Amino acid sequence: MSRVTTLASLGAVLAGSSSAFAAEAHGVSAAPEALFNVGPLPVTNSMVTSWIVAIALVIIVRFAIRKPRLIPTRSQAMVESLVEGVLNLTQPIVGSKVAKHTFPLLVALFTYILIQNWSGLFPGVGTIYFRGHELVRPGNADLNGTIALAIVSIVCWFYFIMRYAGPSAVLKDIFGNKADKSEVPALIYYPLFLVFFAVGLIEVISIAFRPISLSFRLFGNVFGGENLLHSMSAITPWLLPVPFYFLELLIGFVQALVFTLLVSVYIGLICNHGDDHETAHGAEGGHGGAH
Repeated sequence: MSRVTTLASLGAVLAGSSSAFAAEAHGVSAAPEALFNVGPLPVTNSMVTSWIVAIALVIIVRFAIRKPRLIPTRSQAMVESLVEGVLNLTQPIVGSKVAKHTFPLLVALFTYILIQNWSGLFPGVGTIYFRGHELVRPGNADLNGTIALAIVSIVCWFYFIMRYAGPSAVLKDIFGNKADKSEVPALIYYPLFLVFFAVGLIEVISIAFRPISLSFRLFGNVFGGENLLHSMSAITPWLLPVPFYFLELLIGFVQALVFTLLVSVYIGLICNHGDDHETAHGAEGGHGGAH
């Protein structure tokens, strides 16, 4: 009970400190503000937050597992639990054949997006202003950042399906006839090629829109949450924003999980076809050996 009280008090303090800076603000702007330029390239406040989060993650993980031990320390056990949890979650989706190959991408996406989503709850993020602009703001509250994440994910998806499924398998999966020739009359089977080819064209369009859906879903949730916290903090400095901090913790976790699982599903839709066949073939071989 004391832990709950302490956590609620901390949330109230954070909410109060936020409102002190945000009461005069009009919420989070849709576009990030440029803090300075490096040559012709602007460096925005969301870029600064992204860099800080990325550097902090590298330092924390390296510090947590400085020397891996057979009997893990508490920090090493936390990192191993995260790694094992993401692997166990995504392996049935992407397939055992590519699980270890796709794992670095998926665990990086989940960890990075999770901390980026939660970065808006850190003291100073979105509440401290520099020359009339927010000094730092959550990277995922910037559409440029979420689009970059979506593009990286789709490029990696294309690499994995071409590397571990192959171009012929990809074309067959998208445009191929899914009917079983032994069970469907020839009069129906061959015209189905045209039907599945048309379905394949629709599938190509849906694939082209995947980066848009991935980026806008993540951006919308984080950007909306930031504006909600600004609005609640501007209404009153105490207590009212506290429930919304806990809500944003939950939403940040769910959105990181959804993004990671969707990328896993996209990979598994093409790369995970062979596992059931191989398992069944292995079982038949085992029965044959027994006889």
